[in-house]
Amino acid sequence: MDARKTVRFYYSIGSRYSYLASTQLEALERETGCEVVWRLLHSLDLYRLRGVSPFEGEPVSGQYDWDYRRQDAERWAEYYGVPYEEPRGAVDFDPRLLARACAAAAALGAVRPYSESLFSAIFAEALPEVGEDVCLERAEAVGLSRGTFAGELASPRPDRRLVETAEEARSAGAFGVPTFVVDGEAFWGNDRLVLVRHHLSK
Repeated sequence: MDARKTVRFYYSIGSRYSYLASTQLEALERETGCEVVWRLLHSLDLYRLRGVSPFEGEPVSGQYDWDYRRQDAERWAEYYGVPYEEPRGAVDFDPRLLARACAAAAALGAVRPYSESLFSAIFAEALPEVGEDVCLERAEAVGLSRGTFAGELASPRPDRRLVETAEEARSAGAFGVPTFVVDGEAFWGNDRLVLVRHHLSK
């Protein structure tokens, strides 16, 4: 019997394409028999390691133009049949805080449901603000102790984990999110999920 393949999913909570890809992972596991391991990072940590960010200054190509990205994300959401609300200018959130919150949830064994809950808050529910109160409420909603989660979030450990995961992702060949790594090969982007599925089916 073939061993179950592992797919490492490097993602960032503030990334629209990470959100879109995340909605397809349950089906990917079901259809291919793989196991997806959620590896949360903060995109800026990865960009700092590479020494360049595609989001600083003028867009390096039309692909990074904000209006195009919104339209593209809406098209993908329609294709997937999932909700999508463009958060830019409508939802107030600190990407670093959300990354730290997910790292805290990961330490407590709930990274996947917690990440899905924050993705929903930003891209499906379009809450006007996703701050620390929401982070604590969502932790309780996925079964974590509010006090334990708050203590983990306030510690320096989430920041260390984020840096470590960014270094791990870069070593695996990631240069942006979402990136999927399977059998030592990196696939970047929500639109590469079809290639990940093809690779797993070979």
